[in-house]
Amino acid sequence: MNDSRIDPVTFEVLKNSLFSIAAEMKVVLAKTAYSPLLKSAGDYSCGLFSANGEMVAQGADLPIHLGSMPDAVKAVVKAFPQVEEGDVYIHNDPYFGGSHLPDVNVVTPAFYDGQLLGFGCVRAHWPDIGSATPGSYGAVTEIFGEGLRLPPVRLMHQDQIDRNVEAIILANVRTPEERRGDLSAQIAANRRAVSRLQSLAGKHGSDLLVSGMSEVLDYSERMMRSLIAALPDGTARFEDFLDGDGIVEQGESEDAGFAIRMQLRKQGDRLAFDFEGTDPQVRGPMNAPLSVTASGVYAGVKMVVDPGSLAPPNSGAWRPISVDAPEGSVLNARFPAPVVYANHEISHRVADLVFGAFSELVPERVCAGNQGTSSIITFGGEDPRNKRRYVSYETLKGGFAARAGKDGINAIATTISNTMNTPVEVLEMSFPLRVDYYELIPDSGGAGRFRGGLGTRRGWTVLDHRARAGMCLERTKSPPFGLFGGQPGSPARITVEDPHGVTQAAGGKGGIDVLPGGKVHVEAPGSGGFGPPSERKRDKLRDDVLNGYVSAEGVRRDYGVQLDDLLDDS
Repeated sequence: MNDSRIDPVTFEVLKNSLFSIAAEMKVVLAKTAYSPLLKSAGDYSCGLFSANGEMVAQGADLPIHLGSMPDAVKAVVKAFPQVEEGDVYIHNDPYFGGSHLPDVNVVTPAFYDGQLLGFGCVRAHWPDIGSATPGSYGAVTEIFGEGLRLPPVRLMHQDQIDRNVEAIILANVRTPEERRGDLSAQIAANRRAVSRLQSLAGKHGSDLLVSGMSEVLDYSERMMRSLIAALPDGTARFEDFLDGDGIVEQGESEDAGFAIRMQLRKQGDRLAFDFEGTDPQVRGPMNAPLSVTASGVYAGVKMVVDPGSLAPPNSGAWRPISVDAPEGSVLNARFPAPVVYANHEISHRVADLVFGAFSELVPERVCAGNQGTSSIITFGGEDPRNKRRYVSYETLKGGFAARAGKDGINAIATTISNTMNTPVEVLEMSFPLRVDYYELIPDSGGAGRFRGGLGTRRGWTVLDHRARAGMCLERTKSPPFGLFGGQPGSPARITVEDPHGVTQAAGGKGGIDVLPGGKVHVEAPGSGGFGPPSERKRDKLRDDVLNGYVSAEGVRRDYGVQLDDLLDDS
């Protein structure tokens, strides 16, 4: 141990206590938040941070925030070098350690007997942060059009909220009462973190607690280095392309795609990821700050290198990993590039690139291409039941990919995401929408020795006077890849149906008006298969058919087996 005063038993107690505090923050937030996106879907992360802004403990929340939350807290530390007890800070600026504008960071310092112990931080996705599109998911060309952008500012001083700052925030969102409720929930979760840290300091002493937090970071680093060192050395490459940025240029018939390219170098106890050759940043909101790119890398590495979760996922675990991308590329954007889609879409795809690159070094540890998109759909307008504005924000679940020895998982948040479904009953009670169906898509998982997880399709009917729907779906053109002979999963698809039943395909990004009685239909991608379909065991294939995962046509087309022959085997 770095500090001789911390014996192994005390260290374990402190380590587990810190992670328990982060988990308790999550409970407080979920029980006090207003929006279904936070209360039911869980689109947030809670963490404890050292006095210099390093993440010490994160709850079982969203991997997408692994790389960017520490940068968010460090931005507060830099902007306010003299924090005080009773202060609370807020910001969402992607160019100051944020991810995208709807992800709002609330940061609270914890003191004990005048000594700064560290910070609690809650990053919560607000369903609306302004902009021209309800849900703040428009296809714009500068960050100025994406909504309210807050640099690190002090929201509370001496436990009193600054009503001027609050007024500015609430004046720029469509549902201010809901936003006030969610903001209060974030403050409450941080207060619980502060209280628990103070209790630990009172029991063990503040110096020992601060030293213990540092040791937790060092412990994660040692564990991650040992896990990396056990892998074979080597260099590998992988690349993929994305559908586009949502902006159709003059003279073009459709959105133009772009490429991201990765080189992985593993040497000793270090990993280096270099994205040289990735395309330059684009006009639309598919540009990622480097911390978002790093989050995708860290999530992929954690799944490949440490599936047993031996190294706690904190800033110490990422010290042996370097992430470089050309400045001005879609993976390291320059201000004022718009970024709202990239936070999840780019980090999804970066995590899949990590799997693809590692398949050359440790094929038994990787999965094929996952859903690869958060499949976002937003609705906004006026609720005819109460004449109040509303914003609904949902992420559709898709396929988790097949891997060596296991089939993929159907209808689940994948890789960098960990959100849940908003229950249909909650959705319909909260918003003027009707969910017409939500079902698995047969044959959407890539065929293989191990089958990819299935995607889903969902339909909504709009019940208000007119709704503005916003969407962000990737993999409409580039289906999730298979590995080692496995076939790709199904692509994403979105269609809009008018009240008379006339249906037209919609692009994967942007917004569209939906008339009362109109419908929106979204298909989230399946995922890639692993290994040749010819090697799939017949009893597994028969179960797929009986469960409705693979159709009779799919059995013939993808596996070369006649359905009658397959069923006769039983």
